[in-house]
Amino acid sequence: MNILFLCTANIQRSRTAAEVFSAIDKSNNYKSAGLSKKYVSKAGTNLCSEDLLDWADKIYVFEDLHIERITRHTDKEHLHKITNLKIEDKYQYFQRELVLLLLEKFILTICKS
Repeated sequence: MNILFLCTANIQRSRTAAEVFSAIDKSNNYKSAGLSKKYVSKAGTNLCSEDLLDWADKIYVFEDLHIERITRHTDKEHLHKITNLKIEDKYQYFQRELVLLLLEKFILTICKS
């Protein structure tokens, strides 16, 4: 399965998520990207594209704003693949609390599926 994590700039949350799950789960493919062209350009990270959205079987975002941005550009085409993990943008890259939250919330969403 192809799993895509999306946050605003692809600096902290989505990047951490993709790297954590890539390391512990070799049965899926993980990628991450940012949804803000401005912040992604500034940080030199990956910008989300329609190709990435098409590639993904499941898409995990961190805020309602992320879902709004995706639907603004692609209508409801990818909505059925999106799950909001609801993790605030207050953590640093690979911060322990962020990793623990990701593990907890991601596993909970898998159990609900």
